[in-house]
Amino acid sequence: MEILIQQLINGLTVGSVYALVALGYTMVYGIIGLINFAHGDVVMVGAMLATTVVLSLVGADPAGLSAWLMVGLALLAAIPVCMGIGWTAERYAYRPLRRAPRLAALITAIGVSFIVQNLAMMIWGRNYLSFPHIIEPMVFQVGDARISLLQILIIVGAAAIMSGLMVLVHRTRLGTAMRATAQNREVAGLMGVNINTVISAAFVIGSALAAVAGVMIVTYYGVAQYTMGFMLGLKAFTAAVLGGIGNLGGAMLGGLLLGLIEALGAGYIGDLTNGVFGSNYQDVFSFIVLILVLIFRPSGLLGERVGDRA
Repeated sequence: MEILIQQLINGLTVGSVYALVALGYTMVYGIIGLINFAHGDVVMVGAMLATTVVLSLVGADPAGLSAWLMVGLALLAAIPVCMGIGWTAERYAYRPLRRAPRLAALITAIGVSFIVQNLAMMIWGRNYLSFPHIIEPMVFQVGDARISLLQILIIVGAAAIMSGLMVLVHRTRLGTAMRATAQNREVAGLMGVNINTVISAAFVIGSALAAVAGVMIVTYYGVAQYTMGFMLGLKAFTAAVLGGIGNLGGAMLGGLLLGLIEALGAGYIGDLTNGVFGSNYQDVFSFIVLILVLIFRPSGLLGERVGDRA
């Protein structure tokens, strides 16, 4: 029971990050039907930039600023840069291909991913960046398990952001325009909706969520590297597919479920295989889930079966 509770806490923490990243995938797919495989690399840029900012602040004034103020400043630096990457990718890479076959846009997304990765390698190098240990560990007991203050902040912060996004989508004019564009782009345009602005807004908002997720993941694990976005992006995409890609609630549910599945698999895989496999095989569970979902329920848990529009 102690291991179960601890792994549930760990799974909720990582799953909250997956959910934030998955929302970026599902917002873009829901509106224009594009799987933006460069989205994971936007998370990477947020993590790398946040680490650089904190390292600079620690080196300039190691005792003058509180740890949370440094993280806040890093977040303020990462969000606009990631939003700029998302807007640039949409404006110059994806918009010219909006009426092209989907395969062309998909290949372009992979190309954008390689471009962002290589630019990050040129800026930060190939080595891992270590996030400085500026956050004092504060741990609370939950029965026989433990949860840190950082884990609580990640879970609560992600929940607050996801709630705010739902309010934005369902209670504002921009959200109404997004839902109208997702339903029928041409009709929404005839009704006065600026389609280009709405699609750009989806990319920008998704990239802002990616920046927040990047800061969360680097403060939690303590390292960042230019290739980290690839695996994180695949897992978040799996979470979006699991919940029902194009469905915001499904992306949130899929992220949390995938985090729990990974954590429970990592905690019990040694017992289930008599020590043959260890917790380092936890990534396998993500792709097993993806394969099973694609075979038995391609529309996801909360998705609906829809036909391709001509």
